[in-house]
Amino acid sequence: MNMPFPPNMLVGTSSWSSRDWCGAFYPESIDNAEMIREYSNQLQTVEIDATWYRMPNIKMVDAWKSKTPDHFIFSAKVPKVITHEKYLENCESELKEFVSVMSRLESKLGPLLLQFPYIAKGKDPEEYETGDDFVGRLTGFVKLLPKEFKWAVEIRNAKWIRFPLLDILRRHRISLVFIDYYTMDPLYKLAHRREVFTAPFVYVRFLGNRKKIEDAVKKARRENRRRRDWESLILDRTEQMKLWIPPLLDLAKFDIPTYVYFNNHYAGYAPGSVELLGKIWNDAAAGSRLQRA
Repeated sequence: MNMPFPPNMLVGTSSWSSRDWCGAFYPESIDNAEMIREYSNQLQTVEIDATWYRMPNIKMVDAWKSKTPDHFIFSAKVPKVITHEKYLENCESELKEFVSVMSRLESKLGPLLLQFPYIAKGKDPEEYETGDDFVGRLTGFVKLLPKEFKWAVEIRNAKWIRFPLLDILRRHRISLVFIDYYTMDPLYKLAHRREVFTAPFVYVRFLGNRKKIEDAVKKARRENRRRRDWESLILDRTEQMKLWIPPLLDLAKFDIPTYVYFNNHYAGYAPGSVELLGKIWNDAAAGSRLQRA
């Protein structure tokens, strides 16, 4: 892929290991172990999803480093044992282990993502409205985070985007993650609130609606319109994606490092979503140049 994005904006996918991409993004025949090498020849960054499920080991991380070019950047999810199972309590040893292993990537290590669960209104009405318990847990936890790393926090409840949380993130230079997700306000609705930019960098994730996309994929498979689940785009997100362009252009204009990742569940095929954003970006940038002229 020949992407048109400025140097401060790195765009990639969440994970690289889908065999459904073979024949489209990857060659039809490719060893799993060689996928990251091929991926890094086409895109400049990736978000590692596998680290959420289990703690990475040294051999694994060293392989990622050795198979990618010098300029390549890995962002990574913090293991769920920290964010979900222990929910930020009594997890200092796991955090130290994770940071120690991931630090082996050296200059290739990008932001580390702390993704937190959605608390439903029916489960805890007060927490759903305020997020006070989460903020209390985060207040103690952030003191454990090594300052030499970039950190990002993703929540799934728009009601929690208020002063107590934003103040903690800003004081510790942690980025609030901006996500395209049905329970959250997207960046284009938040960008006018300057206080939501809490770090010297910005982290963006295009997630989509998992149930909706999976239902669409299953229907297409039943009707023989699709051989593999994640082989091509199944939803047209053009108009929705266009809404993100103005705030992203602003970030580019001010040279703010921005990391953008697409999930298969956003539109059915993450590399295709990256390519679509590139096309929309090109069109918007060309229009902006014409207006200035």
